[in-house]
Amino acid sequence: MDNRKRILVAPLNWGLGHATRCIPIIRGLLDHGLEPIIASDGDALALLKKEFPQLRFVEFPSYKIQYAEKARYFKLKMLWDTPKILKAITAENRQTKKLVESLGICGIISDNRLGVSCKKVPSVFITHQLNVLTGTTTWFSSKVHQKVIKKFDECWVPDVKGNPNLSGRLGHLAKEDLKVKYIGALSRLNTLDHEKIYDLMVLISGPEPQRSMLESKLLEQLTSYTGEVIFIKGKIEAEQEITQKNNILVYNYMNTMQLEKAFNQSKLVLSRSGYTTVLDLAKLGKRAFFIPTPGQYEQEYLAERLEQENLVPYCKQEQFELKMLERVSDFKGLSAVDSELDLSTFFGLFQGK
Repeated sequence: MDNRKRILVAPLNWGLGHATRCIPIIRGLLDHGLEPIIASDGDALALLKKEFPQLRFVEFPSYKIQYAEKARYFKLKMLWDTPKILKAITAENRQTKKLVESLGICGIISDNRLGVSCKKVPSVFITHQLNVLTGTTTWFSSKVHQKVIKKFDECWVPDVKGNPNLSGRLGHLAKEDLKVKYIGALSRLNTLDHEKIYDLMVLISGPEPQRSMLESKLLEQLTSYTGEVIFIKGKIEAEQEITQKNNILVYNYMNTMQLEKAFNQSKLVLSRSGYTTVLDLAKLGKRAFFIPTPGQYEQEYLAERLEQENLVPYCKQEQFELKMLERVSDFKGLSAVDSELDLSTFFGLFQGK
């Protein structure tokens, strides 16, 4: 009989970043004799099923997040979608409480799923957004988010507490009144000794329609690129598809081992400026160029901050041209961070320590 304590791990399905940064958490739980039960929806759930086919999975209600086609409508679209998001949060909270009872859950780790908590067991919220940037409404959105975070026993921020750090004012408060623990640069990837065979690695993901719009734009422009390219679309589908278009090797998606190898074989990375991607690039000490998702304040902030610090250049999606990649040589690149991630002290919350 399996007597391991069961921990519910629930990443938000908003792009793939929340799911991928839960991979080292899930590995850590297994290494510490705990049993992860994974709950999510959509591509996030599909990705984790491919990574951990031996584990138990639960499908949660979808937040049904979709971006506006034009950046100026981003906030309006999110406001329009708020009622269905709130409905999903209420439903997942009911489902969480039932799962605690039916599966004997002993602890919860929610990566930005606002309704996944239960007063009966220790509950952790993972986020790099203690402040939620929404332009003129940043103060309000941040206070609302912080109020939700207070429902959890602890808040784990994937960053370091002091300076220099990766998340800036996203993950650091002027006045700390939350139970925040900084758990370091959370990444599923490691540096490997591989020969560089790709001049450029393109990695995109995120909600539609912006993901597809960037994919089409980049594939069209790359027809004139002379170097070797590996292009990962970030589309989680039933079967992995690999196609070669002249000098461009295209994957619909990659598992962690494949992605880790591709990163290490590439000289330069072109991607969104999502925080999980920033963590991965920092872990590997890679040079990159960022194209933030139009209208997404968090990605725009991170891209602007890293350019100002002379680490990574960026440009807006509609302005991108291949020749801009030449700017990378003028920037320092992200420095490799400590690859040792010790989660044992944090898991003590679930083991009565």
